[in-house]
Amino acid sequence: MSFVRYLEDKRYVIVLAASMMLFVTLMMVISSSGTYDAGDIFYTLLGCLILTAAYLVLGYARRYAHYHALNEITGNGDDVMVAAVPKPLSYEQRLYTALARKLHQAKLDTFRKCHEERKDYHDFIMSWIHEVKLPITAAHLLMRNSAGKSAEELVYKLEDEVNKIDHYVEQALYYSRIDSFSRDYLIAEVSLNQIMRASVRKYAKLFVAKRIRFTMWEEEHAVHSDAKWLGFIIDQIITNALKYTNQGGAVTCSLEDNPSEKRLLIRDTGIGILPEDLGRIFDKGFTGSTGRNDAKSTGLGLYLASQMAVKLGHRLSVRSEAGQYTELTILFPKSRSIYGKV
Repeated sequence: MSFVRYLEDKRYVIVLAASMMLFVTLMMVISSSGTYDAGDIFYTLLGCLILTAAYLVLGYARRYAHYHALNEITGNGDDVMVAAVPKPLSYEQRLYTALARKLHQAKLDTFRKCHEERKDYHDFIMSWIHEVKLPITAAHLLMRNSAGKSAEELVYKLEDEVNKIDHYVEQALYYSRIDSFSRDYLIAEVSLNQIMRASVRKYAKLFVAKRIRFTMWEEEHAVHSDAKWLGFIIDQIITNALKYTNQGGAVTCSLEDNPSEKRLLIRDTGIGILPEDLGRIFDKGFTGSTGRNDAKSTGLGLYLASQMAVKLGHRLSVRSEAGQYTELTILFPKSRSIYGKV
């Protein structure tokens, strides 16, 4: 900072000093004693002027190194500029320095979060590509080895592979839209029976192929939710149940109702989850440390389901015993506060 710029910043101090000198001069001139002559006034004003100039010069000399360091830092544009800020010289500068550090940390946090989200998205895409290639490759093999097979058998098997591709594409679409969820949902009273039956029909062929028994409650029940997003949550749970349940197993859906909430319980007789994995099954990318690793998975199905459940005002919980069963529960609170009512 040049001395002229410094004087410009101190213009109010200069105006104050000049006003005080003028006031002192007037008081000496109109003094009733009349003992002040021109020399006294001149030397008084000269002394005030010298003191003011000394204050300005010494202040500039004290701040010169500080201003020079700030000019260099703001000119290089490095990310380390906040760490290199010189020691503040006043309380106001300390406040601005603290604000700058806080803003810089917020920027770093945002950058780190974006980097992690981009890495997660990249990992998901790579895993998704691997997943979706499997049914595509299987479909190509079916067509190449179609000799001796009936058209009905080929269509049946190709439809199964197409359904797998459809499932992976749907998962990718919901993953890409999770951040814009607030603009894409409508809470209303929906039939839980209809949503459950639609999900089972979607995977009916897999139920039949693995001879897995399915049972659910009979009476009609409704909950407050978004039909599309709730359907996706149930689809993920049913898909996992079918994936990790062996031939001849069973999937049972039941409903519990009490004054505070409804609970949808989906229980399978599959391979179960180890106790140390129970607390992590809703984490992004987690696929488990038992036989679940044998089934290729992005580890995003239950993560997306749990995230959507929270946004809808629901909650997911899990109980399991390795080698025996896994039970996923969706809790629907009856409090209307989450729907804009008290």
